[in-house]
Amino acid sequence: MARAAKKTAASKTAAPKARPLDNRDAIVDALMELAAEQDFGDITISMIAERAALSLADFRDCFPSKGAALAAFNRRIDRIVLDGTGADMADETTKERLFDVLMRRFDALAPYKTAVDSIASWARREPLAAAQLNRIVVNSMRFMLEAAGVDSGGPVGALKLQGLALAWARLVNAWLADDDPGLAATMAELDRTLRRGDMLVARAEDVDRLTSPLRSLARGVFSAGLRFVGDRRARRQEEAEASANDA
Repeated sequence: MARAAKKTAASKTAAPKARPLDNRDAIVDALMELAAEQDFGDITISMIAERAALSLADFRDCFPSKGAALAAFNRRIDRIVLDGTGADMADETTKERLFDVLMRRFDALAPYKTAVDSIASWARREPLAAAQLNRIVVNSMRFMLEAAGVDSGGPVGALKLQGLALAWARLVNAWLADDDPGLAATMAELDRTLRRGDMLVARAEDVDRLTSPLRSLARGVFSAGLRFVGDRRARRQEEAEASANDA
């Protein structure tokens, strides 16, 4: 894989640049510290604010909920990965570029592995939590696809996004169980996942091409129907006004 040859630019993501600590950063850091120490579901906003040495009012100014702080953590990881994306993978295949991007995401998550385990366990137990986390992950995967040069727009793009979000959940489980510093098991699972994904996306694109004329026809029929209804209403209005004038 390209990771073995180029080490997936891991050096770009292994040591995130230090940034000035503001209240939002302090809250995110506190959340992840607490998640590494206890069940994520037991963490309250008050606990996060106390750990961050902030008031509840300060927390409220920054985030409306614990879930919003978790989304901010995800955006932090997104930023690390996106900042590390360069032109060195431009000549690689789409699959290789996406492999590189997602492995660099694991590199960025490495310092938070225990906390991520707590979050994943919480999501497995709580359906509503899983749905919330899925929305967060879908937003992140949109930018991971874009970083790999993969179009995430349109019907097929939506399929890619949701498919990658679901695959990411499985990959995270593989990563959490992988104690090898070289992440051999994680890389093998990611390679299998991307090969399966290539086939599914190819089929979806075939279906999209086949159904595109039908969708265009349906839109045309629908538009014509709307015009017909509008014309009938206009004629009825004109007839009603003419009758009123005659009276």
